[in-house]
Amino acid sequence: QVQLVESGGGLVQAGGSLRLSCAASGRTFSIFAMGWFRQAPGKEREFVGGTRWSVGSTRYGGSVKGRFTISRDNAKNTVYLQMTSLKPEDTAVYYCAAATTPRVRIGVYSEEYDSWGQGTQVTVSS
Repeated sequence: QVQLVESGGGLVQAGGSLRLSCAASGRTFSIFAMGWFRQAPGKEREFVGGTRWSVGSTRYGGSVKGRFTISRDNAKNTVYLQMTSLKPEDTAVYYCAAATTPRVRIGVYSEEYDSWGQGTQVTVSS
């Protein structure tokens, strides 16, 4: 089992930046990839981006590409989501997730992830 704890959410004005953190504990050696998802009220959970835990390759959802950056610190078992040029439509609860099944690519579907954090609220005001 992998336990995940997100932090860093809050209220920011449009055009601003915010950095989310996700600290992993437990069986971190089993992590294949870490992903970030978000869910706005009344909408389905959306893939934001992900990273291969061992090699650091990344993949992003279309709506955030060029604005969000994922990085990781393996020594701290922590993955980060740096968000810039934030828009009101980025408002959502953001979740980090861990996938332990090796795949040929970073997963973009919720079902491909085994463990989830509790979520952190990001609100972007216009």
